[in-house]
Amino acid sequence: MGITTIVLLVVLGLLLVYGVAIYNRLVTLKNRYTNAFAQIEVQLKRRYDLIPNLVETAKAYMSHERETLQAVTEARNHALAGLKDAAARPGEPGPMAELASAEGALGSALGRLNMVMEAYPDLKAAENMRQLSETLTSTENRVAFARQAFNDAVMQYNTYKQSFPPVLLAGPLGHRDDAALLEFADSAEIQAAPRVNF
Repeated sequence: MGITTIVLLVVLGLLLVYGVAIYNRLVTLKNRYTNAFAQIEVQLKRRYDLIPNLVETAKAYMSHERETLQAVTEARNHALAGLKDAAARPGEPGPMAELASAEGALGSALGRLNMVMEAYPDLKAAENMRQLSETLTSTENRVAFARQAFNDAVMQYNTYKQSFPPVLLAGPLGHRDDAALLEFADSAEIQAAPRVNF
């Protein structure tokens, strides 16, 4: 074996090791955003589990507001279906957009419910409703933090994948598409602490 062959083998070996390092980094970053989405899923499920309790508590006081309560229930069910789809494919643009849309509709329905509840002082004063309100507010904050962590992980993945030299190897190594951020309809409003008044 000549010196040229040895140098060529060493260079090829180093390139192979570097390629493996890039692949491992891509996998690590993808796993981070997948895990971050799992945290969003936990908090959204918690939120969705609270909504039926909220509706049941409100039904006792708001018997003639069935349409509002039904809209909240339907929006919750649609958001839960969107979450299941997004959880199966975190980071993919379609499911992320569907979840964001469903969350927007749920937020709107909850907003209408809050406005209607203002007319029921007994409901606002009920201990069960106050506890639900506090738990829902806490959960909304957790959702916002989990969404931020997910979006940060997605940005790290996309930035690394798009940088040089990983951009040359990402596609052939199975990392073709960028991960999608989870952006709600009004991100500025989501970033502010939610206000839930009962």
